[in-house]
Amino acid sequence: MPKFQGGEFWRNLQPIQTVFREGAKPEAYIHDAPTSDERYYVPFSDTVFSRPLWIQPGQNKWADILFAKSAGLVNRHYHPHEVFAYTISGKWGYLEHDWIATAGDFVYESPGEGHTLVAYDHEEPMRAFFIVTGPLIWLDDDGKPSGHFDVFDYIDMCKRHYDSVGLGAKLIDDLIR
Repeated sequence: MPKFQGGEFWRNLQPIQTVFREGAKPEAYIHDAPTSDERYYVPFSDTVFSRPLWIQPGQNKWADILFAKSAGLVNRHYHPHEVFAYTISGKWGYLEHDWIATAGDFVYESPGEGHTLVAYDHEEPMRAFFIVTGPLIWLDDDGKPSGHFDVFDYIDMCKRHYDSVGLGAKLIDDLIR
C-alpha cells in the first residue's frame, strides 16, 4: 500500500492478499500518460501522433493518446466497431460533424461511422485519449475502402518507432494484455 500522510477514513484497512486471479496479468500503470516527451508518440500520420497506453490483440483493441502540436489530419477512415474519446487539451473534430471537441469533452463513435479526424490550431497541443475497438478501414476521397489498420499493424508501428528512438520495443510488449 502506498505511504501517504492524511486522515482518510480507510487508513487502517488492510489490502487484500490475493490481488490477481491465477493467469491474470498485472495492471498497466503509466505515470504522466500525456507526457511532453515526444519520443513516446508514434507517427500515425505526418501531423498526428499516438502514444500507446494499453494493447489487447485478442480483441483487436488499443488505448492511446492522440497528439498534434498544430493543425493535423488522420486519414479518412471507417470504424466497424465503437470508439471512445476524451479530450485532454487542444481542439479536434471530424470534418463530417459540426462539433469541435475541447478539453473535458467526451465522444462516443458508433460502429459504422466514417470520418476525417482533424486537429485545429490552438495554443495547446491536441491531446485526446482514445479507446479503439477493431480495425480502422482507410477510405479514399470518395469514401470507398482503400486499406485497413488493425491492432497488429499498430503493434508493429509502435515497436519500430520505439526501437528507432531508443526506447526499445519491450516497452510495447509490456502494454500488451
